[in-house]
Amino acid sequence: MEQNLQKVIEKRIERTMESLRKNRMDAYFVKTKEEVVPLIESLCKEGENVAAGGSVTLAECGVMDHLRSGRYNFWDRYAPGVDSTEMMRKAFFADSYFASSNAITEEGELYNVDGNGNRVAAMVYGPSQVIVVAGYNKIVADMGEAVTRLEKIASPANVMRLDLPAPCKVTGQCMNCRSEGRICCQFVKMGFQRNAGRVKVILVGEELGY
Repeated sequence: MEQNLQKVIEKRIERTMESLRKNRMDAYFVKTKEEVVPLIESLCKEGENVAAGGSVTLAECGVMDHLRSGRYNFWDRYAPGVDSTEMMRKAFFADSYFASSNAITEEGELYNVDGNGNRVAAMVYGPSQVIVVAGYNKIVADMGEAVTRLEKIASPANVMRLDLPAPCKVTGQCMNCRSEGRICCQFVKMGFQRNAGRVKVILVGEELGY
């Protein structure tokens, strides 16, 4: 990346981290996706019960492979032969829950939209700690930009990835549909946290996920 652009991005990350901390979320920065797993090893004890929400970012950073390494007791809803619904419910009792975020504002807020709501529900309540991993491309100025990012990028891309029968699969942008394939059903903004440090946000100096 060009040097001056890199400096601008790093300043934006610094502002966002400062705001996250004011909202009582722990914030971390790593330059590359390869640094994510070593950081996670320092945040999670071996043998912990862990679970994860659906995330392209976690896969790209090697987090999903790490969770399946045997280091933890991973309640894997994607494992062959498991009851995925039961696993999603079980996630509320995890020591650590892993997810990404659809958007993170410079004001220190996390904005996420779900279809079933299992991911946003676990992020809000249940697991002892929530570890959010996100590339710098998820950072937006404010909630207005967060909503736009969801409608123009994240939701259509996820519908295409999951091959769901929703209009945005064709149009590439939200149509505020009422189709069976809609994944924009539960809208959650996370701001100031009563439980300080429960939510930990790892920002990565690379573009990751949608």
